[in-house]
Amino acid sequence: MRSLWLAALAAFLFDQWSKFHVFGLFSSEALAQIDVAPPYLVFRKGMNTGVNFGLFADSAAGQRWILIVLSVALCAMLLYWAKKNFHNWRSFASAGLIIGGALGNAFDRLLYPGVRDFLNMSCCGFQNPYVFNVADVFIFLGAFGLILFTGDSAEGEKPS
Repeated sequence: MRSLWLAALAAFLFDQWSKFHVFGLFSSEALAQIDVAPPYLVFRKGMNTGVNFGLFADSAAGQRWILIVLSVALCAMLLYWAKKNFHNWRSFASAGLIIGGALGNAFDRLLYPGVRDFLNMSCCGFQNPYVFNVADVFIFLGAFGLILFTGDSAEGEKPS
């Protein structure tokens, strides 16, 4: 269980640190885009007031609070599932990445009109119009980890 809390804390803190620093670059330089390694990595200023890919971005103002409550509730359910069913540190750490990322985005919604996004990646002639953030990466990695590492624990492995 310790690995869940450490992964959640690390994901949350790194997400907020990255947003603070990158958005600081945008405001200090009055830029909307910073080419880091174009087109593979571009920092592009974005504010997602909707859900994935900006869906429902023009919805009612109360949606912000619904999304915050939903994030916290889903984190609580994932925590409950982890406590009851996980048997190895990889499963706990994967859940922690999801929880830390989700709470990082929920924290953004508390402080700002939406989630601060800045990562844009394109490749091979395809121009990706979407931006995302480090929390989204942690959520994806955590979900992938849950697919790989949940189930029966390996023989001799103790719960974390």
